[in-house]
Amino acid sequence: MSRFEKLTHVIWHCQYHIVWIPKYRFRVLTGAVKSEVHNSIQVFCSQLECRIVELNIQSDHVHLLVKVPPKVSISKLMGVVKGRTAMRLFTKFPYLKKKPYWGNHFWAKGYFVDTVGVDAEMIRKYVKYQEKKERLQQEIDFRK
Repeated sequence: MSRFEKLTHVIWHCQYHIVWIPKYRFRVLTGAVKSEVHNSIQVFCSQLECRIVELNIQSDHVHLLVKVPPKVSISKLMGVVKGRTAMRLFTKFPYLKKKPYWGNHFWAKGYFVDTVGVDAEMIRKYVKYQEKKERLQQEIDFRK
């Protein structure tokens, strides 16, 4: 199985490591809240055609390793995931909203994101030697 995905006019491998935290980094991602966050992230990622590679929810932060198609921006993905999970959590667990310091925000502003891609050295070598490989292939084709 190839690590690359296919859409109509593109072959892609866009994988990201994303980390975000609840407001004030409170340790509230436990038990039923953790389970709801886990399920919500899976649902909202699949709606955007993103594929979760790994998902780990700690009591005070979330780690998500996800393959995101090129047609979906990371900011859109995070807006949907953070916004809609917060709404679901406040609906399902009204006690979370009653704390005076939460306001209408469950998640802290911002997030960490890093690309997880093909080895940079491999790409450098591919780019460097691609012309040489193409010339060799042309010579072989010419001799036929």
